Amino acid sequence: MPLVAARRALRETVSGLPREFWWLWTSTLVNRLGAFVATFMALYLTLDRGYSAAYAGLVASLHGFGGVVSSLGGGVMADRLGRRPTLLIAQGSTAVSVALLGFVTDPVAIAAVAFLVGATSNASRPAVQAMMADIVRPEDRVRAFSLNYWAINLGFAVSAMAAGFIAEVSYRAGFLIEAGMTMACAIVVFLKLPESRPDVTAAKTAAGLGPEPESGLGTVLRDGRFMSVVGLSFLIALIFQQGSVGLPVAMGEAGFTPAEYGLAIAVNGVLIVALQIPVTRFIEHRDPGRLLVGSALLAGYGFGLTAFAGSVGVFALTVCVWTLAEIVNAPTQTGLVVRLSPLHGRGRYQGMYTMSWSVAALVAPLMSGLVIDRWGAEWLWGICAVVGTVAAVGYWGLTRRLAEESQVQTDNRVQEENRVQEENQVWEGSQVQGEGEVREEAGGTSARQP
Repeated sequence: MPLVAARRALRETVSGLPREFWWLWTSTLVNRLGAFVATFMALYLTLDRGYSAAYAGLVASLHGFGGVVSSLGGGVMADRLGRRPTLLIAQGSTAVSVALLGFVTDPVAIAAVAFLVGATSNASRPAVQAMMADIVRPEDRVRAFSLNYWAINLGFAVSAMAAGFIAEVSYRAGFLIEAGMTMACAIVVFLKLPESRPDVTAAKTAAGLGPEPESGLGTVLRDGRFMSVVGLSFLIALIFQQGSVGLPVAMGEAGFTPAEYGLAIAVNGVLIVALQIPVTRFIEHRDPGRLLVGSALLAGYGFGLTAFAGSVGVFALTVCVWTLAEIVNAPTQTGLVVRLSPLHGRGRYQGMYTMSWSVAALVAPLMSGLVIDRWGAEWLWGICAVVGTVAAVGYWGLTRRLAEESQVQTDNRVQEENRVQEENQVWEGSQVQGEGEVREEAGGTSARQP
């Protein structure tokens, strides 16, 4: 019986989504299955090439900075060139630059190519999210984004394990495998995915509403509601980044081995793969405001509880708490971003949202290192709890304001409909009265005729 229920739940979760979504989902999964550079870049530079840890950190920062720059550039390209051309350019360029990174040996060249890899690999993200919003119905978007997030984590979990074995044989082979997998994604996009960018101007003109205004980056920056989401997203990303930057350092200083950290953090990937689909069924039609507030509190206090961890088991339990927050937050927040993004500017809006995570990836290592060195890891986890609380309050205020605005718009629309209906009734009444007067006048005339 449980097996039958599980099959029914899985069927209901994946049903109703368009074929184009599944090809895009497949492209995402293949791309993440080939992820290698981000996982083992530091080991490649220090163990295989013999560079210092400081140089490896510089290269990692340049890789992240490339992602910050390309987040906005990729969003602009997705709106101007289209989703499909942007994906083809980004994935093709990523394949070439990743392959090149496996052959360059000069330290300056390695740093430059690493920046290029970060820029090209992140340029596709706004286009993927914008295309997903284009082809999926609004009521199915949370489910679609959740399934896509599940594919990302499934692919990363498999690639992280495979990369360890590949690295023992040849780091260069890892770069070439990732290049080949990324090129396979480009081929899938080229063969199976049509352009999805809506022709908003034509639709507006056909409906007699006039041309759609242009939406530049300045428009995005002046959108206070959306930039509030970007700021809150940065806070949440800053917390989640500590799982890969603050947690290993804190566990290392507490005397735990890298293998024990790997065991604790592996819970994150396992839970996402196991729970993403059932949790999505639970949250799909629930209030996004409450979900975002709850996920922010779970994230902040999940990391806050790390201050009391003294064994691998307790560390793993804290990972369970903030992983649940991650499962809830990712699709819900992406759905909110789509809701606040105009049709003609989805790429730019998604690019700005993606940039908040890229900037957090740059800031988090600096923040965690500074706090741990000066005050200790307990202060870092306390700060995470405070940041999570601030983000929860921010989400509560933002979603409450959005709900009030939505209610006002609904009331205005109802009032307008009632006004139009009353005017129609008055007009119809005047017509009936006019026709009656005409009939009376016609009757009087005929009575006077001989």
